[in-house]
Parts: sequence; structure tokens; C-alpha cells
Amino acid sequence: MAQQTSESDQTVSFGVSAESRTETHTVVEARDFTFSVDEPTDMGGTNAGPNPVEYLLGALAGCLNVVGHQIAAEMDIEMKTIEIDIEGDLDPRKFMGQAEEPRAGYQTVDVTLTAETDADDETLGEWLEAVEERCPVSDNISNATPVAFTVDRS
Repeated sequence: MAQQTSESDQTVSFGVSAESRTETHTVVEARDFTFSVDEPTDMGGTNAGPNPVEYLLGALAGCLNVVGHQIAAEMDIEMKTIEIDIEGDLDPRKFMGQAEEPRAGYQTVDVTLTAETDADDETLGEWLEAVEERCPVSDNISNATPVAFTVDRS
């Protein structure tokens, strides 16, 4: 699915299409890119790619990088590099159908940004606050986003 912009409300739509290859392996197409999503072998997969929750953390890292550099440029901060380390903890029992609680997703996500920059600590704090506020992926993880599901027959 291609990226589309609506002139009336300034929203931009993104989409992917995907096909199941096995019980754990999915092939996803996004614009001109194809990638695999799979589980590690110790979780029943074939290790053909990162698993969905790893991609979520990777998406967060990629978004933080883009937003971090964008905001640095706006603030006239020289940002040479940003190293991003993210760890998330989840309890797989709900997803595995073994428990009703806790929730299926991450219980916590910890992000550490290491910036090689000329900014002082106060400016870096303001930069971080803006990055947290403006990162779309972080916003989606931190806030409830309505998701509508339907099923069609092939």
C-alpha cells in the first residue's frame, strides 16, 4: 500500500500488506521493501527475521533517530550521532493462551539515547523533551490508538 496524503486534513497514510508463509513466518511488503517477521527457533519459529515485538522496538529506534536529528536541526544543535538502546519486558503467557493477565504487550520499555553533540545539559534536556513529545512511534506505544479489525474470506 502506497503512502497517501489527504489535502483536507494533512494526514499521511502508510500501509503494508503481508502474507503468512508458515505458522510463525510472515513476509511483509512496505512500499518497495520486503521483509520477514518470524519467531526464534526456541519459540517455535524458523528465525527467518526478527519477531513482531523486536520490530516494534526497531521501529521506535528508527523513529527516535529521525525525530532526534530533525529537532536538533531545528534547535541549531550539532548532532553528530545518536546511539539508541531499547529494552522491553513482556510476559508471553497471555499471547500463548496460558493466562488472562498481565496484558499481552510490553510491560515496560526503557530507552537510552546517547548523543554525540555540542549541546549543554540543559539544551539536551529540552531536546529530549521535544523528542519524546514528537516521536510518532513513541506516541503510538504510549497512548491508546484505535485499531479496527475485520476478516474477509479468500
